Amino acid sequence: MTPHPTVRDVTERIRARSRDIRSAYLERLAQTRNRDRGSDRMGCANVAHAVAGIPASDKFKVVTERAPNIGVVSAYNDMLSAHAPYQGYPDIVKHEARRLGATAQVAGGVPAMCDGVTQGTPGMELSLFSRDVIAMGTAVALTHDMFDAALLLGVCDKIVPGLLIGALHFGHLPTVFVPAGPMPSGLSNNAKSKVREQAAQGLVGRQGLLDAEMAAYHAPGTCTFYGTANSNQMLLEAMGLHVPGTAFIQPGDAMREALTREAVRTVLGLAAKKPYATPPIGEMVDERAIVNAMAALLATGGSTNHLIHWVAVARAAGILIDWNDFSELSEVVPLLTRVYPNGSADVNEFQAAGGPGFVIGELLDAGLMHADVLTVRAGGLREYASIPTLAGAPSDEHVLKWHAAAPSKNEAVARPVAAPFSATGGLKLLSGNLGRSVIKVSSVPDDRHVIEAPARVFDSQAQLQQAFNAGELERDVVCVVRWQGPQANGMPELHKLTPPLSVLQGKGFRVALVTDGRMSGASGKVPAAIHVSPEAAAGGPLAKVRDGDLIRLDAVAGTLAVLLPADEWAERETATLPDELRTANGHGLGRDLFAGMRRNALTAEEGACTWL
Repeated sequence: MTPHPTVRDVTERIRARSRDIRSAYLERLAQTRNRDRGSDRMGCANVAHAVAGIPASDKFKVVTERAPNIGVVSAYNDMLSAHAPYQGYPDIVKHEARRLGATAQVAGGVPAMCDGVTQGTPGMELSLFSRDVIAMGTAVALTHDMFDAALLLGVCDKIVPGLLIGALHFGHLPTVFVPAGPMPSGLSNNAKSKVREQAAQGLVGRQGLLDAEMAAYHAPGTCTFYGTANSNQMLLEAMGLHVPGTAFIQPGDAMREALTREAVRTVLGLAAKKPYATPPIGEMVDERAIVNAMAALLATGGSTNHLIHWVAVARAAGILIDWNDFSELSEVVPLLTRVYPNGSADVNEFQAAGGPGFVIGELLDAGLMHADVLTVRAGGLREYASIPTLAGAPSDEHVLKWHAAAPSKNEAVARPVAAPFSATGGLKLLSGNLGRSVIKVSSVPDDRHVIEAPARVFDSQAQLQQAFNAGELERDVVCVVRWQGPQANGMPELHKLTPPLSVLQGKGFRVALVTDGRMSGASGKVPAAIHVSPEAAAGGPLAKVRDGDLIRLDAVAGTLAVLLPADEWAERETATLPDELRTANGHGLGRDLFAGMRRNALTAEEGACTWL
């Protein structure tokens, strides 16, 4: 299928914009790839250190037989439900590698924090920057430079982008991502949100709220809503970095181990009927693969966090994208899924309807994704329009077969391009005298796409919650929460604001949020202009807003503005980050250690990168 003209034009614009830095990246990749393998190239003492801790038989394979050696980077910890299943993966990977005549070593671990644990706490101010820490941790692990390929074990919000950024700095290695899958469905996401709103009104006590939350988050695996973690998995499938159809198989499913073993075969180039050379990740992740990820995000109404993360991912591969690219693609990529918060279904229901394979197949058929891309599989991206199953008798449980994901098994959850939920994608770029920002419109009611109301300005999310509790927001209002950008305090998610704002909207008030911070990938029904750039702490226009200013958020026209005469707005004084906030943001619970990152962070539209 010939690419849609907009997909083609956006891709060509990205290619032209990125030509110089992409060429330099590929040149460095080729120089690194053309070296002798590690145990032949490195000094004897270096090699001895590298293999001292592994069994003698593996030493013989690495040094004498010159067998492939896979580096494993894991985000395992048992604080995160999504990463707890990884505990036994290294043993599975090593066993399969040995069976195939190769070896595997756990090269290192990376930190993995849970936004669900840290929401609304000072720890959330480390969340965004943990992505770059994870990228650096991945680099530390792989810089032992004894590896012929890499397997990356990670699922959640900042972990996958961090692992991917780190891996792209070792772009000469064939690399496969190995997910762990979602937890079984518990209390529905709609029911959970209802209890949260009742708690915000004082109608449910702490024990009732705790009971609901524990019924929703109840087992190993990712949370079941379509937030940043599960959007990660969709995007990795769209970029061909998984074994096809791996994303949403639950941890307890017998297929999970089979797919993990298949990842070993895949990264070694043995997954086809005959061996083939698995491409290095730096060649795979080109401008076409990045556009494919963007299209998949838009078609599924995915997390707004990826308008930051995938800008950084692309930059790590020498590719420059911006929010205009997302916006233009959003005009032609239809919304094909309704998964919470964009609907009532969870990711398990999405998987049952056809999952990522259905969406990828539909987008390929419509020319809304590039089919001519490299993937970790010999069959290319078309192979990702399928769902895996186990075949054969129980004794043959590791025999995998794939079948077409189409047609949709539930059109209330996943629809074809010919009959989408919406003709356009789930994200919209806003611009005006308040700067540039984005809004996730896929779950916002149509009658709330335009909000015009007086501003109430807050310097923290705690101030907004206090005003809500005091009954001060019982009216039409645009809540401006500033000093929440990367340079101010690390750009935390403000997901704790969703319940009170939802309560106000439920009472019939026209409300909206405008902030230079982030919202969770699970947020939705309240209109929220987020990631406002430049941020207030960098002298951005949010620092000029005052209580009572009339603000218009127009997701139809794509504008965000204070309705004041241009000359009056230009002359207004710009506030500065209060000293008490600067001090509070910079100390306690590890925040002191991230001062350099706050100081060096680029804008949200530039990926909030701290390493450029």
